[in-house]
Amino acid sequence: RSEPTLAERLKAAGYATGMVGKWHIGFKEGLRPHERGFDYHYGFLSGARTYMPGKAENDPLIRNGQPVTNEKEYLTDAFAREAVAFVDRSKDQPFLLYVAFNAVHSPLEATDQYISRFPNLSGTRKIHAGMVAAMDDAVGRVLGKVRALGQEENTLIFFYSDNGGPTPQTTASNEPLRGYKGQFYEGGIRVPFLVQWKGTLPAGVVYREMVMGFDCHATALAAAGVPLPTDKLLDGVNLLPFLTGKQSGRPHEQLFWRAGQKHAARVGDWKLVQERGGEPQLFNLKAD
Repeated sequence: RSEPTLAERLKAAGYATGMVGKWHIGFKEGLRPHERGFDYHYGFLSGARTYMPGKAENDPLIRNGQPVTNEKEYLTDAFAREAVAFVDRSKDQPFLLYVAFNAVHSPLEATDQYISRFPNLSGTRKIHAGMVAAMDDAVGRVLGKVRALGQEENTLIFFYSDNGGPTPQTTASNEPLRGYKGQFYEGGIRVPFLVQWKGTLPAGVVYREMVMGFDCHATALAAAGVPLPTDKLLDGVNLLPFLTGKQSGRPHEQLFWRAGQKHAARVGDWKLVQERGGEPQLFNLKAD
């Protein structure tokens, strides 16, 4: 509780703050989204739940701490609706919106509206594709609202996944990267990460140095003109000068990961991987 969230910092700076989707970092009083800096929250608190309306009485959707029992839409569509509504309500003030789609997490569920787009696929692969399509449409609805309000040049947008695809469950391929969700090979932890700020960041550029999700926090504070904290260092760094070419070098010289008995380290082009029960493996990612 001693670590301020990005929402708490931006709320203190006069921002409207909204969160839609999966939380999964606190159920107890004082640890829920509406108690951690978000003016508005619509979503669920657990790690996974059904996408279909009326099927999860034991894991209700939550609006600002109160159970929601009348949701009628496929969950990804509902999250798009709530996100668009928040942007619309907040159009006359600066806002932070965090949209944590649970798609394409299990359970594998999609409506005929999305599954029917993939007549040449079958089984779990077809359902997974439908879930991706639903999320793609949902992201488009949110970005479309920002565009309709004429705020694209005034809005910094991050889009990234929390891990690589879980190949055994969904046949998701992380090629050409090795491995999948839950592993520290590149296929497990190296993910697409897109950043857009029209008029400020160059378009269509691929940035190849190491960055991480924590960098969103520091970058957003810098974009908002909020001074970075001086009492304790943030793990993330402001990426704006790197992405605009004003600063050379690497945002991070080294990154580290750990989960139980497995861990990994990235130092420059070198990567050390210790998967559970295996021997340590050292790779040069530029060469291999």
